[in-house]
Amino acid sequence: MEQTKRIDGLIVYGVIYLGFLYLPILLIPLFSFNDSIYIAFPLKGFTLQWYEAMIAQDALVRSLMNSLKVASAVAVISTIFGTLAAKAVTGYNLRGKAPVVAFIMIPFVIPGIILGISLLVLINRLGVTPSLLTVGLGHIMIAIPFSMMVMISRLEGLDRDLEEASMDLGEGVWSTFWRVTFPLALPGIVASLLLTFTLSFDEFLIAFFLTGKEATLPIFIFSQLRLSQKLPNVLALGSCILAASTVVIAAAEYIRRRNLRSDRQSGLGV
Repeated sequence: MEQTKRIDGLIVYGVIYLGFLYLPILLIPLFSFNDSIYIAFPLKGFTLQWYEAMIAQDALVRSLMNSLKVASAVAVISTIFGTLAAKAVTGYNLRGKAPVVAFIMIPFVIPGIILGISLLVLINRLGVTPSLLTVGLGHIMIAIPFSMMVMISRLEGLDRDLEEASMDLGEGVWSTFWRVTFPLALPGIVASLLLTFTLSFDEFLIAFFLTGKEATLPIFIFSQLRLSQKLPNVLALGSCILAASTVVIAAAEYIRRRNLRSDRQSGLGV
């Protein structure tokens, strides 16, 4: 009886917690179809005009394309460096490994506004003009630690005997990595790509200080929030991003579960 009450209490707590997290998000697509520029109940009616206005807004589309380009480059580059760093940390007994890892993880604990100001001062000293390139470099710096942590958790669970067997059979270090380690680490690589892409796509503070004439999407949205007549377009965009994110997360979860089943069937550790 006591255990049943505890389970019921946990269920109630879970429902309240999930509602607190996701109900505000679900209001975004709801109000994106509202035939009014004001976010308030009751709804005035159903309309698709905000989606049409969103597509017709050239500045919004450009900022979206800018964010997609930056986030894609950041995801690939940071995952490459994060994977190599994680491989070095987990595969070799390096001297001074702990201090080096701690140094790489410093962006975890530095406030974003401090980091953004510091990078702005640095590029000004170097005479570099703020642009999407500087935004991307700033995002890579903060994305590599996230990628590295994801890949460390994946590579630590792999069976090292498989790599040793590959090299015993005549394969080199790189061929062993591509033929053995890479396929086994693929779920972690996909997770790292998704995480770092999302991190760069959503990041505001560093982009605020390092962006030039070409704004990223968070910067553009921030500039639109001061204009009430532009807010419905932002809600329409947010709804599209929410739908795309749901599809990506569902695909990532499908890949993760499929690889987990494959690992279990082949008897490999994860």
